[in-house]
Amino acid sequence: MAQSRFLLLVLTVSLVAVSISACSSGTHLTMMSADEMPAEVLASSMNVQRAYRFAAANPDVMKEIFCYCGCDSLGHTSNYDCYISNVSEDGNITFEQHGLNCSTCIDITQDVMSMLRDGKSAAEASAYVDATYGKYIQHEVQ
Repeated sequence: MAQSRFLLLVLTVSLVAVSISACSSGTHLTMMSADEMPAEVLASSMNVQRAYRFAAANPDVMKEIFCYCGCDSLGHTSNYDCYISNVSEDGNITFEQHGLNCSTCIDITQDVMSMLRDGKSAAEASAYVDATYGKYIQHEVQ
């Protein structure tokens, strides 16, 4: 009898712990597998790796986020372009090396990831990036 009460208690505590962790973790972000990243990305910091993995897996979001590092002079039209230079028709990705060494690009991506994790929309993340980083560089929003 005591053993069954103990097992019931353990089961109850386990279920509560799982429920709490599920509620506190926020929205799960889709990330490309690290196995699919080029060696240059894998040799970088975890923040850089996460930014590349997120950008590669979320082009619909990242193409809506302007980058304020000045890379528009390189032909970049969004923060996505800081990480991905081309995706072929068969899905092969050519990675852009600009994001490897640009802290502004990484900061913007981390802010977007954080906001999405907190349940904000891509539009809200874009507005935040524009308001936060836009005061440093003037550009015409397309």
